[in-house]
Amino acid sequence: MDLLKVADYMHRHPVTFTVEMPVELAVARLIKGRQTGGPVVNNENKIVGFISEQDCLARMLMSTYHDQQAAQVADVMNSQVLTVKPYDNIIDVAQMMLKIKPKVYPVVDDDGYLQGIITRSDVLGAIDKELHSHYNRLVSR
Repeated sequence: MDLLKVADYMHRHPVTFTVEMPVELAVARLIKGRQTGGPVVNNENKIVGFISEQDCLARMLMSTYHDQQAAQVADVMNSQVLTVKPYDNIIDVAQMMLKIKPKVYPVVDDDGYLQGIITRSDVLGAIDKELHSHYNRLVSR
């Protein structure tokens, strides 16, 4: 399983967001893209934050109670972003996901440019695929 790399299982074209985007538009993009969260990028495609369904839900609820427009992504995003590299091992990412709870990790290169995202489901699928492959090799002996 040492050969399982993030690059082989990540989504290379994730839904992304900008800091000036209205939260309502971010919500629509999350729903349409079936993502639970996504990276906020600048004009150079570098990560500047992360926005989740939970961030949006909290702000939209507050907006409904106070009868006001939601906000911009910059107002609700988390600027402390946990990222992984394309060359990271899936097992290491899985262990990280057990300790730190994000469901989606942006994948960035060594300079911080967005390469894609990897989700818990992607990691689980990669491990499952490898375990089945290993089992089938044992059975076919």
